[in-house]
Amino acid sequence: MPILLDPTAHTPTHILIQISDTHIVREGELMHGKVDTYAALRTVLDQIEASTLKIGALLLTGDLADRGDLLAYQRLRDLVEPAAARLGTPVLYGVGNHDSRGPFREGLLGAEPTAEAHDYVHWVGDLRIIMLDTTEPGEHSGFLSTAQLRWLADELATAAPDGTILALHHPPVPSPLAMVNSLLLAEPQNLADVLAGSDVKIVLAGHAHHASAGVLSGVPVWVAGATAYRIRTLGPADRITGLVGGEYTRIDVYPEGAVATAVPIATSEVVYDMTLDEVVQLAADYH
Repeated sequence: MPILLDPTAHTPTHILIQISDTHIVREGELMHGKVDTYAALRTVLDQIEASTLKIGALLLTGDLADRGDLLAYQRLRDLVEPAAARLGTPVLYGVGNHDSRGPFREGLLGAEPTAEAHDYVHWVGDLRIIMLDTTEPGEHSGFLSTAQLRWLADELATAAPDGTILALHHPPVPSPLAMVNSLLLAEPQNLADVLAGSDVKIVLAGHAHHASAGVLSGVPVWVAGATAYRIRTLGPADRITGLVGGEYTRIDVYPEGAVATAVPIATSEVVYDMTLDEVVQLAADYH
C-alpha cells in the first residue's frame, strides 16, 4: 500500500480570496474594446459561491475600476456586495493606480469622496488583515510614505493571535517583465525593514497581471494574476502583450504560515472527480 499522509493535518484556520485588477468599466463598455471585465468578475463570484467553502474575506487589491469612474465603482459594488452577503463574508477594497480615491470612496464605501490614502485594519476572528494604499495620484508606480510606514510599524508592534496578512497593490518584488519593473513599489527596502521580525505571514499584491512569488525580509510575497486579462511573461523582451483570460487567488492560512493558489477563471473539461477513498484506491492500483 502507498503511504498517504493524513489530509486533516493541513486544515487551514482561515480561507481568503484575493481578487485583483478587475478593471470594471461602465455598463455597455468593454475594456480595450474587447474584454468584458464585468462578466469575468461575475464568473469569479459564481465559482466562489459554488465552492461552498467558508470564506473569511474577499480581498480586492486594486485597479478595481479601469478609469477611476464613479459609475464603474457602483456597478462593481452592485455585483460584489450581494454575492458577499450570500457568502456571509466581508469585502475589503484596496486602491490601485487605475483607481481614483474620491470616486472609490463614494462608489464603494458610501463615504465622503476624500483624497487621503485608504489604509486600514480588518479582523477576521484572530487573523489581522492590513490593507495598504500604495498609490501616488497621477503615477502608475507605487509609494509608501514615512507616515504610512510608521503607522504600519506601530500596528505590527503587537502580534495578532492568528498572525497578519498584508495586502497592497504594487508588488515589492521584481517581475520578469522590464516594463512592469518600472511600475513597482518604490523603495521596497523600507517596507522590508518594517516587516522584519513581524507576524506577517504573507504579503499579497496585484498590478502585474501575472502570478508570481517572491520573498521580502523573509516574508513570502504573492503577486496575484488579474481577473481582467493576463500578461504574457515569456516573449520578446521589447514587447508587452495582454492575453484574454484571467485568474484569482485562494489563500489558505495555517498556524505556521500561508499558501496562495492561483485559480483560473475559465472552466475546463473534467479529467477526474473522486472522493478521498477513491484516490486511495487509485493510488493502490498503481502498485
